[in-house]
Amino acid sequence: MDETAGRGGCVYKILTEAEFGALRAGSFEGAPADLADGYIHLSTATQLAGTVEKHFAGQSGLVVAAVELAALGEAVRWEVARGGQKFPHLYGRLSMAAVVAHAPLTRAADGGVELP
Repeated sequence: MDETAGRGGCVYKILTEAEFGALRAGSFEGAPADLADGYIHLSTATQLAGTVEKHFAGQSGLVVAAVELAALGEAVRWEVARGGQKFPHLYGRLSMAAVVAHAPLTRAADGGVELP
């Protein structure tokens, strides 16, 4: 597990309500950006606010899903992306079984994202 993962060895996925509905119905193959890149973009707890600002600014109705890294196994690769940081990328489908918590996206008083 990467030392920048969130509490309990979790990484996070921001989803629209429709995408979260697809995840709850079975599995999630990815948002349009994920499908274009060939993997599902995930973020650590410390990367989450930057991800929201860059890719979801001004959007409402978003859900934060906490995903257990151990449940994803070797399908996760830590790859250099934005700003030279290593991000977790899931090469495969995301299933609800790997999601340990979820909540509507809310911003914390310090500008961060509240974790589910």
